[in-house]
Amino acid sequence: MRSDEGVRLQKVLAQAGVASRRAAEELIAEGRVSVNGEVVNEFGRRVDPDTAVIHVDGMRVVVRTDLVYLALNKPRGVHTTMSDDRGRPCVGDYVRDHKERLFHVGRLDADTEGLLLLTNDGDLAHRLMHPSFVVLKTYLAEVNGPIPRTIGRRLRDGIELEDGPVRVDAFRVVDSSGGRALVEVVLHEGRNHIVRRMLAEVGHPVRKLVRTQIADVRLGSQRSGSLRGLNRPEIGSLFAAVDL
Repeated sequence: MRSDEGVRLQKVLAQAGVASRRAAEELIAEGRVSVNGEVVNEFGRRVDPDTAVIHVDGMRVVVRTDLVYLALNKPRGVHTTMSDDRGRPCVGDYVRDHKERLFHVGRLDADTEGLLLLTNDGDLAHRLMHPSFVVLKTYLAEVNGPIPRTIGRRLRDGIELEDGPVRVDAFRVVDSSGGRALVEVVLHEGRNHIVRRMLAEVGHPVRKLVRTQIADVRLGSQRSGSLRGLNRPEIGSLFAAVDL
């Protein structure tokens, strides 16, 4: 890029909310900023914000202003579609005020609540959904109890379903009392109803299911039906999870 083209790197970092221009210059001087895989340490470097891939301390920084990253706490009964020709409540109802053409990253069945990501960043969404990147998703499931100690080992070792073998990446019992148990399931599988089918196969059908985390993005105390923008560390963590 010629010296009179593009935008100065420290200005781009400031506009992206990374730091003030002066602090951005310090980051550059310390060798903590890279552009398109190359560490930059001169203040006069200009970049094209629409095409440059910028990392600070190894974390991707989104500098394009047209990209949107949202987290929805999907309520039970809402269908994971952007529109529904039968008039049923759907994810698209929650983003009708957004001018961008958004789409959901993966799915949650109508009876499952919890974290659902929406974006117009097609490259990131594709990678998050592709099984080769092993993006972990965490669920809390209410099931019939008590839970035998052998269940966790069976699920971690793998079980056979009608469409092939599957195993969890992690499993633990969060709480158990009487005939009810709350279990946490972590896996990178994306097959339909996979958590429900796994737990039913080992004799503990799901009563209630909530997705609480995708990679490092957590649902936390976000209210059911609410929508929020992801913060910069959350977006950076998603890029890191898929090697972008």
